[in-house]
Amino acid sequence: VLIIDSHLEEMSGFELIAKLKKYITEIKPIVIMTAYNTAAIEDEARDAGVSQLCPKPVFFSDMRESLLQALNLKHMQSIEKETDDAISIIDIPNTRILIVEDNELNREIACELIKSAGFMVESAENGSEAVEKIKAAESGYYDVILMDIQMPVMDGYEATKTIRALEDPQKASVKIIAMTANVFEEDRKETADIGMNGFDPKPIDLEQIINEIENVMIL
Repeated sequence: VLIIDSHLEEMSGFELIAKLKKYITEIKPIVIMTAYNTAAIEDEARDAGVSQLCPKPVFFSDMRESLLQALNLKHMQSIEKETDDAISIIDIPNTRILIVEDNELNREIACELIKSAGFMVESAENGSEAVEKIKAAESGYYDVILMDIQMPVMDGYEATKTIRALEDPQKASVKIIAMTANVFEEDRKETADIGMNGFDPKPIDLEQIINEIENVMIL
C-alpha cells in the first residue's frame, strides 16, 4: 500500500500518483492523507485511482480503517476484537483515563488512540490542571493517569508528588503511568522513586499502553 500526502512541496500527491503510473505497471492500493475536506477531492481521488482518503491530523483509528478498506481486510476487525476480548483482563468500557499532555496535537492523538480501545478518556494540559481535576473529582473517578513528564506550569514529577500527598487516600493512590521520550533505565527508576506505577515510552503504541494500563491496575 502507498500512503501519500495530498499536498507535497514539489508536486501534489495526485501528480505524484500520475508520475508513478508511468513507470509502475501494477500500482499498489493508495491511501491519500489530506487536511482538506475529503468530500471536496473525492472525484479527483477516484479519477487518480486512489483507494481511500484519510483525514489529517492522522489518528490511529482513521488510518487503520483506511488501510483495512484499501486492502479489503475489513474482516480483520472482527478478528482483532476477538483477540482484544481474549487478552483483556480489565473492564475497559468502565475504565476512565486522564491524559496529561501539554502539546495539543500529541494530546489529541493520545486521546483518540485510547478512545479507540474503548476507554473513557479525559485530558489536562499540564500537571497543575491535572491536580485540580483530581481534587475536584469524586474519589475513584479516575482509574489511571497517563502523565507526560516535561510540561510547563507543573511537570509530571511535581504533579505526581502533589497527587501522592493528597489527604484523600483513594485519590492519592490513583495509578499513574509516565509518558516520556526518555527511555533510559535511570528515567524509569526516577519515575518509580517518586511514586509512578508504570512507564510508557513515546510515541504511544496502543497495544503497549493497554498492556501497561492492565499491569498497573492489577498491582
